[in-house]
Amino acid sequence: MATTADGRTIPFDWYSDPAVLRLERERIFRRTWQYAGRADQVAETGAFFTCALGGVPVVVVRGEEGERRPFLNVCRHRGSLVCEGEGKRAALQCPYHAWTYGLDGSLRAAPRSDLVPGFERDELGLLPVSVGSWGPFVFVNPDAEAEPLEATLGELPSLVAAAGLDVGALRFHHRAAGPEYAANWKVCAENFLECYHCAVAHPTLARALDVSQDAYGLETHRWFSTQVGPPRNGGGGVYDAAGEVAQGQFHFLFPNTVLNVMPGRLNLSIGPIVPRGAERTYRFLDYFVGGDVDERWLADYLALDDQVGAEDRVLVERVQRGISSGALAAGTLMPESEKLIAHFQALVAEALGGDT
Repeated sequence: MATTADGRTIPFDWYSDPAVLRLERERIFRRTWQYAGRADQVAETGAFFTCALGGVPVVVVRGEEGERRPFLNVCRHRGSLVCEGEGKRAALQCPYHAWTYGLDGSLRAAPRSDLVPGFERDELGLLPVSVGSWGPFVFVNPDAEAEPLEATLGELPSLVAAAGLDVGALRFHHRAAGPEYAANWKVCAENFLECYHCAVAHPTLARALDVSQDAYGLETHRWFSTQVGPPRNGGGGVYDAAGEVAQGQFHFLFPNTVLNVMPGRLNLSIGPIVPRGAERTYRFLDYFVGGDVDERWLADYLALDDQVGAEDRVLVERVQRGISSGALAAGTLMPESEKLIAHFQALVAEALGGDT
């Protein structure tokens, strides 16, 4: 597989071909750190939550000795999901045939296994994966031998801290999740990675933030990229941009984690972009705020965020319809305004074995 050079995008058929998605799941999503959930979801012994990392089901559980343990959420018997959602259990029991696993992942019981000569119970525990955290944010990597999360985060935590945010002092407010997008996960990621479209497609946001090329900063790092935007005229009457956070920060951690900080009061939202099919994508955002955030400010901020999200849904689904038509082989990138997309596409091509 190869990408196209000279300012062109990766091939458009990469956004609709199920074979490409299978390769992405194998070479990207099974080998990278992705936002999975919150530390407070597994604060007590036996507490667990589930997530899907590009199609790889994972369960994170708090063990009996206080340790946080992540496993593939796949029964070693016939492959059923062991857990769904989140909750609290003394053990993890598969609902199909009642194979039961301890909080350490070991197989504790398998009905009728006593009738099977040489049944290797010790070899049939849940398979471990890697887990890491940054403040209240829990990340999982399906690769059990992955490098520490810090190697992927790089300078990202210090950039967020420099904006005046102590992520450990934020409190969780709510999770927002809507219906699936009728678009490839890369279309959703690339829409996040540029604000070239903001003045046209997000007029309310463009009143609140200065999205002009001269004011809106773009930076690339090894595994993440950053957009920085100052407020326009104190928030442009959309919301009050005065507060501890002077500028908006919008970070993308490869392959699929977005992190947003708006100017004003202490706030942060974070979540993954999860492929559910070649042309289906699921997203959620966990919202965090400062302990004494003003409720009126919060309502105005969330209303703006909801509006931008609804506008983005229309945009990415329209793009998907166009690129999946087969009418064009590839597109064209604006070298400065869309350089974060070029960075993202280079990482995708590198992972898949292509060259830019």
